Amino acid sequence: MRNNSPAGPGLKEKAIHELKELAALFFYLAFFFCALTTYSILLLSEFHVQYLTYTFALINALVVAKVILIGDYAHLGKRYEGRSLFLSAVVKAFLFGLLVFAFHVLEEVIRRLVHGADIATASREMRIDQLLGRALVVFCTLIPLFGFRELRRVMGDEEFHALLFRSRTSGETEPASASKRL
Repeated sequence: MRNNSPAGPGLKEKAIHELKELAALFFYLAFFFCALTTYSILLLSEFHVQYLTYTFALINALVVAKVILIGDYAHLGKRYEGRSLFLSAVVKAFLFGLLVFAFHVLEEVIRRLVHGADIATASREMRIDQLLGRALVVFCTLIPLFGFRELRRVMGDEEFHALLFRSRTSGETEPASASKRL
């Protein structure tokens, strides 16, 4: 996101950047959550059990994507960026996984309160095993996500996108920073 004005990017540029980040996170998470839903549907069909549709997976992907953006704005895990990329990615995946877990707990409590339960009953009726299972899936999904995000942070957006999306066999020249390393 480059802007030549001395004041920095405007509100429109920030909104476009955030929307692009949200869309990228959503599609990444939706891919994994829909794959997991497909697995659950196939597994439970063996026992003649009807399962949820993909709507829950897509809504969950959108919510988790927004929670990740909130964690980004809170600079969650920034102090680990000086460490190795692997350690930084795993620590960030763990911290963001905890943040997502906290949001899921809060969501469950609010849902039960809306349905008329008091706070003690709402916390007692919560299925902590399901929430922990969801947190484990989210953590495992976030490790490669933050691995790529850390790689992008270190390489820079242009070089990262060139590495991932441009053909290396078409005779194109290497990015400038790659030729400097040789």
